[in-house]
Amino acid sequence: MGRRRAPELYRAPFPLYALRVEPSTGLLITAGGGGASKTGIKNGVHFLQLEQIGGALSASLLHSHDTETRATMNLALAGSILAAGQDASCQLLQFRPQEQETCDKQDNEGSQEQGPRQRKGTGATAETQETGASIQREGVELNVENLQSVQTDFGSDPLQKTVCFNHDNTLLATGGTDGFVRVWQVPSLEKVLEFKAHDGEIEDLTLGPDDKMVTAGWDFKACVWQRDQLVTGLRWDENLPPLPDTPYRYQACRFGWVPDQPAGLRLFTVQIPHKRLRRPPPCYLTAWDGHNFLPLRTQPCGNEVISCLSVSESGTFLGLGTVTGSVAIYVSFSLQRLYYLREAHGIVVTDVAFMPEQGRGRELLGAHEAALFSVAVDSRCRLHLLPIRRVCQPLAFLGRWGFAESLQFPCMLEDSGSILVKEAAHVTVLPWDQPLQEADVAAPGCNQQCNTWQWLPPWPAFMFSAAKGTVVLH
Repeated sequence: MGRRRAPELYRAPFPLYALRVEPSTGLLITAGGGGASKTGIKNGVHFLQLEQIGGALSASLLHSHDTETRATMNLALAGSILAAGQDASCQLLQFRPQEQETCDKQDNEGSQEQGPRQRKGTGATAETQETGASIQREGVELNVENLQSVQTDFGSDPLQKTVCFNHDNTLLATGGTDGFVRVWQVPSLEKVLEFKAHDGEIEDLTLGPDDKMVTAGWDFKACVWQRDQLVTGLRWDENLPPLPDTPYRYQACRFGWVPDQPAGLRLFTVQIPHKRLRRPPPCYLTAWDGHNFLPLRTQPCGNEVISCLSVSESGTFLGLGTVTGSVAIYVSFSLQRLYYLREAHGIVVTDVAFMPEQGRGRELLGAHEAALFSVAVDSRCRLHLLPIRRVCQPLAFLGRWGFAESLQFPCMLEDSGSILVKEAAHVTVLPWDQPLQEADVAAPGCNQQCNTWQWLPPWPAFMFSAAKGTVVLH
C-alpha cells in the first residue's frame, strides 16, 4: 500500500511562505517568491477562490498580484486589508470584489473592439501572470491595490519575521531580526510604539483580545507585554521532570478561544531544541491560561522540529508544520494528536492555517470538522481534512444511589481508532480500575503509563463506570 498523501490544492510558480483564509468569502490567500535574486522566479500574492465541487474542495485562481522584487514571507489579515512582510518592510494591500455590472460592462466594451464576447476562464495565462492582472472565474473579479508601506526592521541584516493585527484591526505589530517590537496605526502605518523586546531575533508574536502581547525570541525567552511594559516571562518547563541537557527556545505563540466558554482564553506555545542534534530530543506543545499565563498542560509533539503553529477559529484544534514537511492536527484542550501526515511536503512547511468555521467556512467544510491548509517551499498548497467525530450515546445502568453506576459505549474495534472522554465527572475503565480523567484518551495499542487504555477483541464494547460523561469517537 502506498503512502497516504494530502490532496494538492494548488501549485504556485514560486516558493510559498505564508497563507491566510478570509472567512466571509472563503478566499485562500497564498504568498511567497524568489526574492531579488536573478533566477527568474517571480514574487507575488495569489488569491484563490475555494469551492465544493462534487463533494471535494477545490481552488481556482482569482487574482495574481505581482510584488516585483520582494518575496512575501509573512501575512496578517484584517477584513479586506492584508499586511505582507516583504524583506525589512510591511506592505498593506487592500482587496475588493468587483461589481458584477462592472465585469459585464468591461466584457461588452471588449466585445465591441474584438468581436464576439469571450468568457474568462479559471486558468492563468502567461500574459496575466507576468503583468499581475486579474484572473477570475466566470462573473467574479478581484481588485487589489497597494496601500502604505513602511520599513519595520533595522538590524544588520534586516528582515521582518512576524506581523499581527490587534483585536479591532486598528493597530499592527511587527517583529524582526533587530529584537524590537514596533506598533503601527492602520491604515496610515504611523508608528505609535517601539521597544526592545528580546536580545536577538523575534521569532513570533501574537496579540490577545485585551491587547496584551506575547513575544518569542531567540534569547530563549517568551514575554508577556502590556504596551511596552513587561508583565511576566513564561516558564514552560517549571513544573516538568528534568529534561535532556539541551537548551530549548520558543518557536511559535498563538492565542485561542476556549470552546463553549465565552470568557475562556488560552495561549499556545511551541518549544524546540535550540541546536540540531543527530538524535533530536522531542519538541513540546504547551497550553497556558490566557489571563494569568500559568501553564496548564505540556505534551511532547514528536522529534521532528516544529516550524509553524495555527489555532482554529473556535480554539478547538491546533495545526503544526515541521521542517521535514510533516503536518499534524491536535485537540487544543488535551494536546492529543488526531491527525498526522509524515512528509506531506518535500521540504519545510512554512505556514499552516485552518478553514474558518463561520461565514462560508461552514459550507466549505462539508462533512468535515476541520480543514487545515499547509504551504511549503515546494510551491504547493495541500489540504488536510479531519472527519466529523461521532458522539457515542451511552447506555446507562442505574446504581442503588440513583446515579449511572456504569455506562456502556458500543464501539467495535473496526468502528473507531480511539475514544476521547470529554466533560467526565468520574470515569473508570474496567477491568483495570484506573481513573480516566477529562481529556484522556483510550486507544488501541497504547499502555496505561501514558494515561491511555487499550481494549482487546473479542470485547464488543467499552465498559465505563461513571456518574456522567460524554465520549467522542474519532
